[in-house]
Amino acid sequence: MGKYFGTSGIRGVFSECVTPELALGVGKAVGTYIGGGTVVVGMDTRTSSETLKRAFVSGLLSTGIDVIDIGLAPTPLTGFAIRLYGADAGVMITASHNPPEYNGIKVWQANGMAYTPNMENELEKILESGNFKKAPWNEIGTLKKADPRREYVGKALEMLHLDGSYTVVVDSGNGAGSVLSPYLQRELGNRVISLNSYPSGFFVRELEPNAESLSGLAKTVKVMKADVGIAHDGDADRIGVVDDEGNFVEYEVMLSLIAGYTLRKFGRGKIVTTVDAGFALDDYIRPLGGEVIRTRVGDVAVADELAKHGGVFGGEPSGTWIIPQWNLTPDGIFAGALILEMIDRLGPISELAKEVPRYVTLRAKIPCPNEKKAKAMEIIAREALKNFEYERLIDIDGVRIENSDWWILFRPSGTEPIMRITLEAHTEEKAKELMEKAERLVRGAIERA
Repeated sequence: MGKYFGTSGIRGVFSECVTPELALGVGKAVGTYIGGGTVVVGMDTRTSSETLKRAFVSGLLSTGIDVIDIGLAPTPLTGFAIRLYGADAGVMITASHNPPEYNGIKVWQANGMAYTPNMENELEKILESGNFKKAPWNEIGTLKKADPRREYVGKALEMLHLDGSYTVVVDSGNGAGSVLSPYLQRELGNRVISLNSYPSGFFVRELEPNAESLSGLAKTVKVMKADVGIAHDGDADRIGVVDDEGNFVEYEVMLSLIAGYTLRKFGRGKIVTTVDAGFALDDYIRPLGGEVIRTRVGDVAVADELAKHGGVFGGEPSGTWIIPQWNLTPDGIFAGALILEMIDRLGPISELAKEVPRYVTLRAKIPCPNEKKAKAMEIIAREALKNFEYERLIDIDGVRIENSDWWILFRPSGTEPIMRITLEAHTEEKAKELMEKAERLVRGAIERA
């Protein structure tokens, strides 16, 4: 991680870490880095997004870059617009699933994939040096506004088709998905009930779509006898799902189901996931002709591997999914439509979910100051290797140790001052025993760091 960029672009509390001055500088750095051409800029619904967007756009224009401002837009729409307009890059002003006081800046390549860490490092160097390209008065970039929503929906309908019509409850979390997700579902021919779809920066639920934050969605699905509930985070790059019985579908289960469906739809091939994904995915997709490849956490790592291996699907257990036949941008909105096609072809999610193996997954977040993370990870790596009997070690992102019936991942968060522990075991007893041991190890390492 650099000084500004973390796992998912720049992110922090507005006016403390993420300021209009920083946005102006990053705009100049992006313009200097790409040297010329056009950049698409979108923003989520946060109260600070318009301020940051205007500062960022000013920076871009001052370097001679032309800007297409698509205004309030989910991340998937920005990724789509980059390719639609043949732009050289795209930028989202968003803090994704973080609380409302946060905001951030994320840069996307011409192919719809997020900037890699190496590219972000180059931006940081330019930003730190202050050596920006300066366009003369008669070569300043032009600013145009555009709305690519109609094209997005039209293109999605070319790839997806339903024979039936379903009742769908869409919970956009007052985020940017509000302006697109319910409309795509309606165009598919479904009856749509919208929750929290007023695009306000005052969020009425926690933005991360999980069982707790989606309790309102679950109740609505049950009361309305809906076929499915679809939920998004602030910029709709993620998806959470509630089944036809009103139960939140665990991320691991949903990841397995949608990976399996893409293999059925697009053919056998490689499924890319991250080091924090469990064994259920491997066990579910193997009979369908899929092979799992694991990579670092973060959508850019998943997209990178998909591009390298020509994979069929890429996804994280956080509900961040990439369908490469559509785009290399994570897209919770297209994913929601794909889920409806899966229901149409294969049946209710509550029934499909029974086919996915269930193991016990536990997660813990332990506070850890950012400056202690590197030293703490050194200690954790050393101690974990001594304290646990394991068969395999994966150290591409944090430390994952595993054997045939359990695995543990120790990993510093790239977006928050915390250390994450994720583990899976075949029994609850074993999972709890491993977590107690893992938490002790991590707390001790942070104290000594």
